[in-house]
Amino acid sequence: MNWTRRGRARSWVIGVLAVGLVVLAAGMYWFQPWKLWVDEAVHEDLALPSRTQQAEDQLPSDAPSSAVSPTPSEPRTLATGALISHEHETSGTVRIVRLPDGALVLRLEDISTSNGPDLHVWVTDAPVKPGKDGWGVFDDGAYVSAGKLKGNKGSQNYELPADLDLDRYSSVTIWCDRFDVSFGAAELAKNAA
Repeated sequence: MNWTRRGRARSWVIGVLAVGLVVLAAGMYWFQPWKLWVDEAVHEDLALPSRTQQAEDQLPSDAPSSAVSPTPSEPRTLATGALISHEHETSGTVRIVRLPDGALVLRLEDISTSNGPDLHVWVTDAPVKPGKDGWGVFDDGAYVSAGKLKGNKGSQNYELPADLDLDRYSSVTIWCDRFDVSFGAAELAKNAA
């Protein structure tokens, strides 16, 4: 009888340990806590290869340079904003830039935020609210995903649809899709033409 109790107790302890390990593994996968201590720095220049330059590169070397029509030579900033903190301490600036070839680029400059699971950059129609009131508003309305956040530090570029309506989309968020929360956001102010 003593062996039976010890056997049951041992089975119970092994069962609890097994369940605990499964819960721990699931929690590690879901929360990815190591990302809080690992920074991913990305430093990209704004000068992206333009379609005009790509077209010139594809011409035969003896083709006249007039075969490619000239385009404006400078990028034009259409909107800017400063990131504020939401769920995590976040800073930096946001610019939406029209490149000489017509491409539209969202540029995050000198950003600093926490790393986290499943972070994305969204252009949204939601107002930017400070504090906890602003943490979860960005998936309530319309948004355009610019893609996964490339790094939680540095300056980086994200291509946007060339016809994005900046009268409709007025903010940018660094959005954690795993937990439906904004790490930080910026209200966009349109530049005078």
